[in-house]
Amino acid sequence: MDVKKVIDRGKEVLIIPDGIAVIGKECNIIVFNEAASRITGYTEDDVVGENCKILFEQGSDGMNFLKESLRDNRAFTNLAFNIMTKKESAKNVLASITPIVRNENVISAVLVFRDTKEMLNLAEDLEEKTTELIDQKNKLDAIFNSNIEGTFTIDDGWNVTSFNAAAEKITGYKVIEAIGKKCWEIFNSSLCRNGCHMEQTIKKGKATIGDEITITNKHGKKIPIRINSTILLNNRNERIGAVETFLDISEIKNLSEHLDERFKYENIVGKNKEIKQIINVLESVAQTDSSVLITGESGTGKELAARAIHLNSHRRTGPFTAVNCSAFAESLIESELFGHEKGAFTGAIKSKVGRFELAQNGTLFLDEIGDLSITVQTKLLRVLETKEIERVGANKIIKIDTRIIAATNKDLEREIEAGRFREDLYYRINVMNIQLPPLRERKDDLPILVNHFIEKFNSKFEHNIKHFSSSAFDILMDYNWPGNIRELENVIEHCFVLCDSDVIQIEHLPKRLREGNFHSTTESISNNFNHFKDAERNIIINTLKKHNGNRSKTAEELNIHPTTLWRKMQKFGIS
Repeated sequence: MDVKKVIDRGKEVLIIPDGIAVIGKECNIIVFNEAASRITGYTEDDVVGENCKILFEQGSDGMNFLKESLRDNRAFTNLAFNIMTKKESAKNVLASITPIVRNENVISAVLVFRDTKEMLNLAEDLEEKTTELIDQKNKLDAIFNSNIEGTFTIDDGWNVTSFNAAAEKITGYKVIEAIGKKCWEIFNSSLCRNGCHMEQTIKKGKATIGDEITITNKHGKKIPIRINSTILLNNRNERIGAVETFLDISEIKNLSEHLDERFKYENIVGKNKEIKQIINVLESVAQTDSSVLITGESGTGKELAARAIHLNSHRRTGPFTAVNCSAFAESLIESELFGHEKGAFTGAIKSKVGRFELAQNGTLFLDEIGDLSITVQTKLLRVLETKEIERVGANKIIKIDTRIIAATNKDLEREIEAGRFREDLYYRINVMNIQLPPLRERKDDLPILVNHFIEKFNSKFEHNIKHFSSSAFDILMDYNWPGNIRELENVIEHCFVLCDSDVIQIEHLPKRLREGNFHSTTESISNNFNHFKDAERNIIINTLKKHNGNRSKTAEELNIHPTTLWRKMQKFGIS
């Protein structure tokens, strides 16, 4: 007989799903069990001794089958009919009827029945629990294999019983090679079987945290790892082995050294007076949490300056998250910054964490902020004011603790005048402004920068190039560098690819530098720019004279904000 187990106040209680009634030859009810009472609502005292018609509608199939069983000694199985409940409602059941025979005479019949709705619910519960268990297993497998730390388990016999993807990557052994092997066969450490951490864990039940050892991977390479281990228990709290997580700390050290080498003040190369002032400002800004706006043309090193601020601030241990605001369509940038919930829009097949959340307790670098639409600017301003975000499609407020460093190659004051950038957002992000000069305005730094990149590419390409020839260097000095330092770096890398001696010659330079007529173009651009500045200054002076120095009327006629007029007067030295 099938039995269902449930939990009642911490105890297992048995529920028999089958209702059982014994019906005598005269159709009187002799036995009526607890399950029959549960299904019908009748107690044993209600029905024992009563005629069984209390359970059936007049002329029902169930009554007819019962009478035929008693009369003809016939057994029936898988019958579907209705039984009447105490509340006088019909309940569909699945039943069987078996006659009881003595001396070749039928003396009674056993009616066994189940509530079909209850059976359906049980089946649905079983299917739901099975699905939950499968989902849970899949989630645990995904977590186990997506962990950046190598993870494995052993049994009491030191045999490896599980081995995740990160463990495969660090040790070089595939899971099929590791399972069943002794752990010391995989890790080959000098401490293996010699008082190692796992021995302490297995024998003494002692967890280890942060131990560092060196293992030898499958290919013979020595790898330093940091490990944690603890006892592995089953669901009955019985000790069945141990589990260990381990991390390849050589990768962490390499990454740390790479960041320290590339992003520090000393790598903002130059002795130009303006660069030295900028480095002093970066040192001061790094000690605060103020918002910073870094301006300058493309390729001047705005992200380099932002990372230098982050890595010299108290947030250095937090994440540095960079997002190029011009790289995303307007419909996607909001999701990229703030995240979204599953189903928030077409294509949002799963929830996504935005860049603000990713930069929690660290720094968010908003590159090319001038390319944001007014709509996104408005939402960004609110986030900066409230320090709260909401994912797209959600109504949950998320508190953020993130420093904002923004950058742009646009003139945001002109963007404000043109109505393409919010003035209030400009003041919010422009608490500290760092203007990086273009390379053409710091040509005195060109020899230092060239030597810096020669050293870099000598190491990268394993060359021994010493310098540029004088004629090739003259071309570098005469070139206008519209792409700034980034373009200079690419040009020198181009030369390294072509140069097969220790001196870079003219023929190794890109064609645009060798053959380009950029002198007259540069002079023309410079002259036109100066003419434009002179014309703008004269217009402001004449309009101020017209209105007897009244700035409000002057700004109204020029169709600019009074604050913008005041800044331009300061810029042009107009009193």
